[in-house]
Amino acid sequence: MYSEKVMDHFQNPRNVGEIDNASGVGTVGNAKCGDIMRIYLDIDDNKIIQDVKFKTFGCGAAVATSSMATELVKGKSIYEALKITNTAVMEALDGLPPVKVHCSLLAEEAIHAALWDYAQKNGIAIEGLEKPKSDIHEDEEEESESY
Repeated sequence: MYSEKVMDHFQNPRNVGEIDNASGVGTVGNAKCGDIMRIYLDIDDNKIIQDVKFKTFGCGAAVATSSMATELVKGKSIYEALKITNTAVMEALDGLPPVKVHCSLLAEEAIHAALWDYAQKNGIAIEGLEKPKSDIHEDEEEESESY
């Protein structure tokens, strides 16, 4: 059901924790499944993500997508991080079951929320970044109820 990479990132998550005085913090959730994801970014003066941490309350797929998302953004510019999609997170994990795709959406939105917070704190606009939703269920298509 889950790929080896999903299981590895669930059992050995990378970048767990918090960053004191983070440059940007993004928190998103999904009211339907109860997952909550928070991503912390440490961004330098050149707009490069030097460090990233996460805290996630949710299922194994939510932990795995959080872990992989942090790996994908570390060392990237804020503009490169903005381009990381839920599809990229899923591909990096060698796929997710259809009923767990929403976890990758949480990861993408948490990155965007942290970038939004960074932009707000610094009075800048990041081209292509829209104000994030706090609940990704707002736009989510109806999924099957076969959990």
